[in-house]
Amino acid sequence: MNREDALLLLKCHAFAFDDIEQEKMTKGFLGMLRPFSGQLVEDNFHEVMTILDVLSPELASKSVSSEIMACLWSICHLGRAWAVEPDGMLRSNGIITAEQTKEMEEWLSIISYAVMILLEDGGTEEAFWGYEEYKRERGMNDGMDA
Repeated sequence: MNREDALLLLKCHAFAFDDIEQEKMTKGFLGMLRPFSGQLVEDNFHEVMTILDVLSPELASKSVSSEIMACLWSICHLGRAWAVEPDGMLRSNGIITAEQTKEMEEWLSIISYAVMILLEDGGTEEAFWGYEEYKRERGMNDGMDA
């Protein structure tokens, strides 16, 4: 995946792409939550992490695109507001399970930690440590799938 592909996918996952009919918009990270089909799509989480890996040099630079930051902030903030917060639309309407809430909270923590470390230029090894642990605990392959 190159930078342009990563940026397009990031916009789709953040529901910030111009073509709202694009499938990744409706089924991407935020799209899967609204409307919620009852399932969290783990592949969306992995794709966001791959996007972060591709964009990591840019995130570590002194000048980060506000478009990229807006997308990342949207994913973290709206994902938490909609699926994790007790008064968010999914929990308050009883349409997300406690297990799904916990899973979404873990994904958002891993994403936000990676973004924080990359912005601080703390290196990809530290930024993706939590993600690598997540995959290891689930018996997934080692290393980023970029």
